[in-house]
Amino acid sequence: MNKFKLTEEIKQRAAEMGFISCGVAKAEKLTEDAIYLENWLNQNKNGTMGYMANYFDKRTDPRELVEGAKSVIVLAYNYFNPQMQIEGAPKISMYALGEDYHHVIKDKLFELLGFIEEKVGKISARCFVDSAPVLEKAWAKRAGIGWVGKNSLLLTKNRGSYFFLSEIICDLELEYDSPVKDYCGNCTKCIDACPTGAIENPYQLNGSKCISYFTIEYRETELPTEMKGKFENWMFGCDICQQVCPINSQSKTHNEPLFLAKEELLQKPKHEWEILTEEEFKILFKNSPVKRTKFTGLIRNINFLKE
Repeated sequence: MNKFKLTEEIKQRAAEMGFISCGVAKAEKLTEDAIYLENWLNQNKNGTMGYMANYFDKRTDPRELVEGAKSVIVLAYNYFNPQMQIEGAPKISMYALGEDYHHVIKDKLFELLGFIEEKVGKISARCFVDSAPVLEKAWAKRAGIGWVGKNSLLLTKNRGSYFFLSEIICDLELEYDSPVKDYCGNCTKCIDACPTGAIENPYQLNGSKCISYFTIEYRETELPTEMKGKFENWMFGCDICQQVCPINSQSKTHNEPLFLAKEELLQKPKHEWEILTEEEFKILFKNSPVKRTKFTGLIRNINFLKE
């Protein structure tokens, strides 16, 4: 099968499986992105996320992850959910309201890889869902999925930014897509809205100032006192720069049953969150991304929100 027809069939199958977008980029060293990442790390903008400095060569060259790699297949999976927690409750980022996306999407990637191998036979390939040193946004940009916005998130013209990215890196030569235009224009709403000033300049996020970083990745027992009063009631993650983005007005509700939020999570009032027990945490967040912050971390975050 020629690469044009195979690429077309892969994209068609991905759409049938529920992916909202599928693009392909040539597997090669990300020279410019490597320079940006090195400077970003040297300025300590990763905060305490030391793991982001690990496996630098693998992060910037997919051929270090899959020997003989020729293509990076990039896929986007919608998680936009209009369901909201009741007013006043400590807030959870929209992406974490349903089941853990790592498992949901990884299963789909393996299914898509199986489809490809039915067409061409066994290939050298690996599937990734935010679980290895892969510069996802850089590959998504190269694969024409969208552009990197001023808030550093990937945006698509007709879908906004409420989607997960994933990749299949393989040794197949496919038809490659081209980057798309940046439609941010003169808009600075995400920069203006960030309460901690994490978006220091257009397209430049200081991860060590981000609410999501503090509420998920920050492992210290106490949160920095200088951040007191700046979290705008977020206890896990933060969606502010997405909520104010005009492009996201075009977001459409997802069709994934596993991403539906538990009713008890949506209806739990503030005072019940403040007396959450570890047993309740385990039940409420079974198979949830919120488990990443652990019970002690979530309680720390909830207490930090108290006046």
